[in-house]
Amino acid sequence: MNENILKYYKLGQESSRLSGASLERIRTESILRRFLPRSPATILDVGGADGAYAFPLSRAGYEVHLIDPVALHIEQAREKSNSSGVRLASITRGDAQKLEFPAHFADAILYFGPLYHLDSQSERSAALREAYRTLKPGGIFLAAFISRFASLLDGVRSHFLENEEFAKIVDGDLKTGQHRNPTDNPAYFTNSYFHHPAEAKSEVQEAGFKNVRLLSVEGPFWLVNDIQEQLEKPEVSQRILEYMERIEAEEELIGSSAHFIAVAEK
Repeated sequence: MNENILKYYKLGQESSRLSGASLERIRTESILRRFLPRSPATILDVGGADGAYAFPLSRAGYEVHLIDPVALHIEQAREKSNSSGVRLASITRGDAQKLEFPAHFADAILYFGPLYHLDSQSERSAALREAYRTLKPGGIFLAAFISRFASLLDGVRSHFLENEEFAKIVDGDLKTGQHRNPTDNPAYFTNSYFHHPAEAKSEVQEAGFKNVRLLSVEGPFWLVNDIQEQLEKPEVSQRILEYMERIEAEEELIGSSAHFIAVAEK
């Protein structure tokens, strides 16, 4: 894994990022509830960090195998398992381009990270082929992508565009999708590939998956600075999330979301 990516994740921010009233987590869990096969079923959570989704899925009755390339994430997941008493089927350090599982192994596979940390299309294709190989016929594949326009939108929301260095980062993102952060500011993220929605859908289809649908995760709502406070109010939160589900597949809005998820079938 690229050293800049490892350096970023060694900061340990991933564990807290999806805690509390995280719009990304709440929306992702909603998508999982609707599209995963019923438990019991076997799930590979590839790039699952410290198990933000793996442990709730295990509690729901799924057999979950957590795979991540970052040693700290594996250590955190094992600590979480010991402290919570929730046991995953396995917790291993691994690579999305070479999964250590047999063909037709899983009922569902989650790629919530690998495809935006693999720079080249050939690397992403290799990872997607591995997902296809290890998924059972009829199985469900869910993959997360970062929008090509995420840094520009975040730059305006967070006033990062006041910084000339960040503006140069945005220029590169819009031109090539190759997100590079030459600064020491972790708020600017790390080496990544930002997808145009049509490109993401095409890559998943080219790996052999069928019935590929794109769903926005946060939609444009992540640009609202007090969205987390609104989500902490039950009645308001329910209303917001209902509307988000209604517009999640609108093609015109998918690129405005920080993340979007491809849901596909083998």
